[in-house]
Amino acid sequence: QVQLVESGGGLVQAGGSLRLSCAASGRTFGGYFMGWFRQAPGKEREFVAALNWSDNSTYYADSVKGRFTISRDNAKNLVYLQMKSLKVEDTAVYYCTRNRYLTRNYRAYDTWGQGTQVTVSS
Repeated sequence: QVQLVESGGGLVQAGGSLRLSCAASGRTFGGYFMGWFRQAPGKEREFVAALNWSDNSTYYADSVKGRFTISRDNAKNLVYLQMKSLKVEDTAVYYCTRNRYLTRNYRAYDTWGQGTQVTVSS
């Protein structure tokens, strides 16, 4: 059973940057879509970005397009989420996940990390 562990969250001022990392233990990401979701207090978990490990294609929520970049490091078996021009509304717990197919519905994913808190101050 794979385990996903996120890191890299923190407190940053609006306009700043952070890079989140997701590490997998147990198995590689091969054959999966790797996704980042986020959940703000009182809100439903929402799709942020995804990457197809097979062909490196990427997908983004409209709210983060142009500001966030999902990428991977094959050798280290890591998935990154580079976040730039952060906004207060980006404040949330960010989760790494994976699925055999691409979907923006968090209910379809069954493997999650523990999450990492991102707080953007004004």
